[in-house]
Order: sequence, then C-alpha cells, then structure tokens
Amino acid sequence: MHILQSQIDVNSSKFRKNKKRFLELLDEYKTRLAKIQQGGSDEAVKKHHSRGKLLVRERIDLLIDQGTPFLELSPLAAYGQYGDAFPAAGIVTGVGVIHGKESVIVANDATVKGGTYVAETIKKHIRAQEIAMANRLPCVYLVDSGGVFLPEQAKVFPDKYDFGRIFYNQARLSAQVIPQISIVMGSCTAGGAYVPAMSDETIIVKKQGTIFIGGPPLVKAATGEEVTAEELGGATIHTSISGVSDHFAENDKHAIQICRSIFETIPHMDKQILEFSPVEEPAYDPEEIYGIAPLDLKQPVDSREIIMRMVDGSRFHEFKNRYAPTLVSGFARIMGYPVGILANNGVLFSETSLKATHFIELCDHRKVPIIFLQNITGFIVGKQYERQGIARDGAKLVHAVANVSVPKFSVIFGGSFGAGNYAMAGRAYEPRLLFMWPNARISVMGGDQAADVLVTVKRDQLKAKGKELQDAEAKKLREEILAKYAFEGSAYFSTSRLWDDGIIDPVETRKILGMGISLSLNKKFDDTKYGVFRM
Repeated sequence: MHILQSQIDVNSSKFRKNKKRFLELLDEYKTRLAKIQQGGSDEAVKKHHSRGKLLVRERIDLLIDQGTPFLELSPLAAYGQYGDAFPAAGIVTGVGVIHGKESVIVANDATVKGGTYVAETIKKHIRAQEIAMANRLPCVYLVDSGGVFLPEQAKVFPDKYDFGRIFYNQARLSAQVIPQISIVMGSCTAGGAYVPAMSDETIIVKKQGTIFIGGPPLVKAATGEEVTAEELGGATIHTSISGVSDHFAENDKHAIQICRSIFETIPHMDKQILEFSPVEEPAYDPEEIYGIAPLDLKQPVDSREIIMRMVDGSRFHEFKNRYAPTLVSGFARIMGYPVGILANNGVLFSETSLKATHFIELCDHRKVPIIFLQNITGFIVGKQYERQGIARDGAKLVHAVANVSVPKFSVIFGGSFGAGNYAMAGRAYEPRLLFMWPNARISVMGGDQAADVLVTVKRDQLKAKGKELQDAEAKKLREEILAKYAFEGSAYFSTSRLWDDGIIDPVETRKILGMGISLSLNKKFDDTKYGVFRM
C-alpha cells in the first residue's frame, strides 16, 4: 500500500499552539478520570477494606490474565449528575482476557452507594451485555449490590431497557450458548438475586455474599419472621441447602481463583478468520495528532493526517480519491488487522453518499471490518441538492450502514452533528464500539446553526403577530442557545449519558481499535441482507 505523505509542519506555531491546547484538554480528562476511578468516599473505601473485601478494580486485576489489558467502558458514566455521588455510575464494565478468552466483565462497586443502580448504572450494565451478545463473549458478573437505588425507582424499574432487561439479556445470552459466571461478593437482593440464579455457574463468598429475593427487613415486615442475612441467604445456605450457588469461597481472592478455574473448562469460540500481518508502527508519531486534532470545528482538518498517524506503517490504499473528496475512503491495517476506513473531510453530498455506499459493499464482500472516523456537520442542504435527490442518495448510505454485517467501529474525532451522525455509524447504528476524543462535540446541529434557526423562528413568530424581535432580545436568545449547546454538546455530557463507550486519548485509538477488532472475531460475520435502495 501507498505510504501517505503528511502536509503538516510540526514545527509551525499553529501546530504547537493546537498541541498545547489539546494537551490541556487531555490533562483535564485524565484528572477527572483518576478521581472517578477512586470509587466512593474515603470512608466507604476504608469500610470496604475493613471487611476483608477487595476494591472493584483490584478484583478485576486479579481476574484477568497477568500482563493483559482491560478495556474499560464508559468510566465517566453519570459524570456531572446526581451531585457526582455515583462515580462511574457505581459499576465497572469492560473487556478483559481470562485464561486466553476475551470476556465481558460487569463489576459492582459497593463503595458507591452500596453498589445500587441508577438509570446510568442499568444502561451501562445492559450495554456490556449487548457487547457480549454482538461478539459472543463470555460474561463474568462480580456482584456486590444493594439493587435499585430506591429514590430513583420510577426511572429504573418498569420500562423495556430498565432493570428487568438485565435478566432478559441473561436468558438470551444463555440461549445463544454464551457462558455466564457470577461471583457473589456482597449483597445480592430482590431482582438482583436473578443475576447469579440465571448464570451458568455461581460462586459465593463466605460471610460476605448473600442472595435473597427479600432481605431481613422485608421478611419481618411481610411475615413477622426475624432472621439474619446469613441465615436467610448466606454462602452456607446456598451451597449446601438451596443449591442456588455452586461454589463456596473463603474470600474474594479464593472466589476469583475458582472463577479462573471455571474458565479453563470453557471451550474457545469458533472464530472468524482475518488475514493477519505483523504489526507495524505508523511512519508518523501518533502524538502529532495532538497538534492536528480539530479544536475549532470551523477549521477544516484533512482526515488523512489523522489516518496516517493511526494505521500500520501509515499505509493507505485510497478508494475513489478524485471523486467526492469530502469523504476519504480506503483500506489499511490497524494492529495487523485489515480494515476499511471512512473518514469525513467535509459535508456529505449525494456523490459522497454513493461513494461511501459503494465502499461499504466492498468491505462487506471482502469481510473486512469498517472504521468510521467522524468529523461531520451533516448533509448538504438547499434547493439544488434537494432536486438532485440528496435524501434518496443519503438513504442509500443509511441502508448500507444499518445492514452491513461486518463489525463497525466509530471514533468521533471532531464534530458529530445531525444526520451525519447516523450516516457515519452513530450509536443508533450499533457499531461494536464507539469512542470520542476529549475535543469531540455531538448534537443535532452546531450551536451557531441552532441559534440562527431558533432566532429566525422566534422572529417569524413575532412578525406573524405584528411584532418585532428587538436586537437585544435576539442577542440574549442567541447567547442562551449557544451556552446550552456548548454544555450539552460536550464529550463529557455525552459520555455521562452513555451515548458512547468512553472518551479516549487519541494516541490510544489504534490499540483500542485493535482490541475491538480482536474481540469481534469471536463471532463469525453474518451474511448481509439489504433492503430496497431507492434508485
């Protein structure tokens, strides 16, 4: 493949200024992340340790194979919400390797409100299960939770993707012969009792783990019976009398050893085969991305400059490089794996949509995963383009993105606005993983465009009533809209609500994508079936 040639002067003042500003953004993100990863309050952590229990990330470190990475998902879930009382939404999820098998791990953090669930906790738990289903990955649940956070019960209990969906997903995972192992390391009450009960094998820790449909206070209120938690649903009861649990563990470390032993008995999945090449570092330093990544989204960035600092050897076989230049498409390798890349270089036109659709079909036929690099304002608008059929041609791209069966991975490295988000495999189009850079922005449109539209609407409304929008009122309205979009469009607002799978350091992008492709190979690629393309 051709080695891309950079047009960036890394010694220019513009580059150095951009890099300095980006590193400030990155430092801010890492500071916030480090605080979140401490878990609950110092008092809660001390109390947890005093009971002889490991912290949630200590448990995960012991569970996964030594020296292998853990791809943590949505670590800033619930950030900026609930008075920041639920760091990481009280749950750690991600993908790690256990006895050579890539596995999804879902681990409650009991130092955060007793491991109870708010809406984002549930969403994060369910997202982890969806990743397991999409990629046929075994699941391990490290259970240490008081169940639903009762003050928020109306937001977490009855709907389709609320608490009950967790157990529905467990049933579906089991039906698809995807192994699920539970380690009960603390409280497991009410609906949460179904997590271990619906797992293939369950381990429970002595004098720490408890499983019951109703705890001692509820039992007393309902029946008048007085009973301790251990008598009601402790490790001895469930391993020797009820049979709800299969393995008795002396402590957290022993429980994790048993889980790892179970994984020795789980067979490897029948994997999808991709032609693998030796990993080659990019010809350009990936840290140069800090000086290139778009901070001012009004300033264009050639996405090839991003690609060449991300792919193996900076080699890229570009497809239709002279046609529809606002989208870059082509083949490359990332961490040795072949990939197709679609990267925005401007607005989407009809011809852009046709080019992308053609390229997606090529990737589909060749069974090559697709990387979507998003920096998109949306589709072109105007009378000329509507008459040329922009909606029809855009629909072809949406069809292709929605139905293609090879794994899709999305990275938002700039803006992600409007229908451009959909066409470039946004969250609604089920990419296997979707990440954002700290500078990324996401909303239905840019703040300036939204302010212009809403000020115009307001002016027209008043005009219809025989009134006029004064300049001062228009300015105030515009400033309010810009402030709202600036707040709601940030990467932190997005990741808090799990619109993505996390914010990442740009330099780590190629490694994270390599891990994503590797885990996607645990499920063979399906054959694609397209719908009706309007011609």
